[in-house]
Formats: sequence, structure tokens, C-alpha cells
Amino acid sequence: MIARMKILVLGGTWFLGRAVAEEALGRGWEVSAFNRGRSGTAPAGVREIHGDRTVAADLARLGENGPWDAVIDTSASELAPRDVLAGAERLAPVAGRYVYVSTVNAYRGWPDEPLTESSEVLDGPPDADIDYGRLPEGWDGPDWYYGRQKAGAERASLAAFGAGRVAILRPGVILGPGEYVGRLPWWLRRAESGGPILAPGDPGKSIQPVDVRDVAAFALDQAMAEGGGAYNVTAPMGRETMGGFLSSCLEATGSFGHLVWAPDDLLVQQGVRQWTELPLWRTHAGVWRIDSTNAYAAGFRCRPLAETVADTWDWMRRGGLPVEHPRWAEHGIAPEKEAKILAQLSG
Repeated sequence: MIARMKILVLGGTWFLGRAVAEEALGRGWEVSAFNRGRSGTAPAGVREIHGDRTVAADLARLGENGPWDAVIDTSASELAPRDVLAGAERLAPVAGRYVYVSTVNAYRGWPDEPLTESSEVLDGPPDADIDYGRLPEGWDGPDWYYGRQKAGAERASLAAFGAGRVAILRPGVILGPGEYVGRLPWWLRRAESGGPILAPGDPGKSIQPVDVRDVAAFALDQAMAEGGGAYNVTAPMGRETMGGFLSSCLEATGSFGHLVWAPDDLLVQQGVRQWTELPLWRTHAGVWRIDSTNAYAAGFRCRPLAETVADTWDWMRRGGLPVEHPRWAEHGIAPEKEAKILAQLSG
């Protein structure tokens, strides 16, 4: 019989943090959530503790609410490594394990090279401030700022808890109900509107998005695990394709639209912004070549992408709205730009 765990979620009100809290409640666990109280409320049944992770007094008060069996850190995406370090050091005496949700951006080779957990992680000290790794004006090389910050935060969690008590999860693109970035919701709305739909690249190209609920479940499994480690967390290479994904969007929405595929070179020539104007489209060689074998060996399970698509559409149809986030506006190609490219393809 699995013991009833007592966990602390850093975050807990939206997308991954909320999915972690909901999954933990479903397992019958006792759940606390520490957040600023600015992005909605945690699920019913969660004990909320409000505070700011950058404020020492708030961290001290948080520590007084322990102990916990494990901490799941889902809210460090905009924190400097030194802030992650300060919080982890305060929690280390009152928590058994620390599960830090990082990103594949922490690898030096992403998105240009295939990745395993043995791939080189970017530099980034555990006590770095928010300016560490910022690029000089006019820089035209790789943009490693975010990855360096996340790599530093990984090292911060390890410095505070020790390698044997830390699990680091490195997901790629996370989709699913509650998504705040807007990638899948944009494609679903575009599918719903019908007509000829500009589809990017090769329909047979492998893609590896992962469902937010599956990442949440694996994070909780790691909260119960023994020993430490780092895990890439993606769909299996070769299982899902761009064509299958977009067809699922048409099927979920009941759309009468049809896909018109444009080769990569035409889209590049027309100045289509990769990753944002046609979400999930990117030409870099390693973007969807992430080996997650270790996670699967540790019990990770990834549902079919078609299920994620259908459930996200159901969430949207029921009035689901994401927490307001500036990245939502980044996604989607302007109708007139799409029409221009479609005209070229038909002519």
C-alpha cells in the first residue's frame, strides 16, 4: 500500500502546478501550495500559503509550516537561481525530497542536437542573479539566457538538498488543459475556423509534446522515489507526427477545414517565425530528438497526443481560460499572411 504523502507544491494554481496538486489530491495526499495568490486559487482541498519566494521573511514563514515528505517546484521559471537556492536551503531541513521541474533548454545542444541526460548542461552557478547570461546588444549567436538560468536553478536545488534527494525533470513542450502559452489552443481555434489551413513542413516529421497531467504524475512518482537523478520528459521519439497532431485538431473540433502543407524553405523564405507563428514548427535538427528512455524506465507514462488534443478542446468548450500570460499573444500567424502563402501554394 502506498503511504499517504504530505507534499508542498511551489505554485499550485495554474497549469503544471495545478495539475500536480489535482493529481496529488486524487491520490489521497495532503497538499500545501505556496504562491503569491495572484494567479487564481489552488484546487479545493489544498492548503494555500501565500508569500513571495524572493522575500526572506516569507520563506522563513513557509518553513515553519512544515515538515513535508517532498517539495515539487513548478514555479521557478522566472526566478533567478539564487532565489531558488534561498528557498531550497530554507526547505531542506523540513522536507525529505525536492522535485525540480526544469526544461530541455538547460542543455547546451538544444535545439540543434539530439539529447540524452548525458548531454552537456549549460553553465549557470547556483547563486546567479537574474542578469546572469543576458546577451549583449547585437548578439547573433545562440540565445542561452533562459537555459543558463534554469541550469543554475538545477544546481541550486542540488546544492541545498544534495544529489540523493533531488529529482530534476526536463520536459520539452508541455500541452494540455489549462495551457497558458497558447500553442495548442491556437491550433484548435484555427482548425475550428475551417477553410484551407497552412500546415508547416513535413506531415511525417516526429514531434514530442507531452501532456501536463503526465508530467504531474511523474513528478509525484519521483516525490516517492529513492535516490536522485535527472530525467528528460517527452513523448517517445517517432510516435507522434505533425500531421497526426493537426489531424487530431481537425477531428476534435469537428472541422471541415483541410490542411495545405508548405515546405520548410518556403515558410522560411516568407519570414514565418518559427515556434510561434505556426506553433510547434521548428527546423532545427534536434528540437524533437530528445531521448526520454530513463524516464520511461522509471515509470513515466505518456498518453497519446490525440487524447491531449481532445481533452484540451473539451476544456476550452467548457469555458476554460488560461491564466493571463504575455506569451499567449506570441502565437499564431496573421490571417492575411497565411492567405498570402496559401495563394502561392495554390498558384
